[in-house]
Amino acid sequence: MTTFSASPVSSPVSSPVSFPGTELAGRRVVVVGAGSHTGRALARAASAAGAELVLAGPDPRKLEWTAGELAGRAEVVPVDLADEASIAALAAATGRFDHLVSTAAMPANGPLADLELADVQRAFAAKVYGPLLLAKHLAGQAATDGPHGASFTFFSGVAAWRPAPARTVMATANGALAFLVQALAVEIAPVRVNAVSPGIVDSGSWDRMGTDKEPFLRSVAEKNPARRVGTTDDLVRAVLFAMGSPFVTGTVLHVDGGGRLA
Repeated sequence: MTTFSASPVSSPVSSPVSFPGTELAGRRVVVVGAGSHTGRALARAASAAGAELVLAGPDPRKLEWTAGELAGRAEVVPVDLADEASIAALAAATGRFDHLVSTAAMPANGPLADLELADVQRAFAAKVYGPLLLAKHLAGQAATDGPHGASFTFFSGVAAWRPAPARTVMATANGALAFLVQALAVEIAPVRVNAVSPGIVDSGSWDRMGTDKEPFLRSVAEKNPARRVGTTDDLVRAVLFAMGSPFVTGTVLHVDGGGRLA
């Protein structure tokens, strides 16, 4: 585990999102997937709100990059959601905490005939086995006496509600997670368990499309009831809402602009 403290020199990062009523000052927040675009944005927002961060994920270099962007204290703990011993080590390093968020995803997309079992298992490790084991090893350390109680928030996805060819594993894993949060909300109560389900979000993951990106996002926006695509700020706001809402548990927050309805 590596600990980072805020630097007196500000980092050139975008302004963090805040959500009225979310009190994170002095709270300990674990972000699994903190090396991703969304994980970094969430960590920045929580840190700016006064939270102490535990940054977890498979790539220590990306975690350290995130830590260098934060306003406050952060600890870096590598974790592999496909390895229960690694998750147990994260729990030992984390100690008592208030909120845990996992943005982890390892898609196994492609035609059914081409799927490899190892890829399917990795996809379920990120969305199902990992969240289950995170709850197993960390629920007992959650500080339920905070102003909003303690919470786990996981990331599902719109594919569960709008399956498509070559997206069978993605749809199934995201759907399984949606049901898992309901079961966990009952089993580990009063710790709250929720999921955020993004639609098409311009988080940087579509940049690989090159010049095809803008026409693709424009076509998505034209079909969405919200008439736009999502941003990482939209996802951060949803997570902060889930953290700060003590009467919300066992729920999937659809942050998709109505895309699952289009």
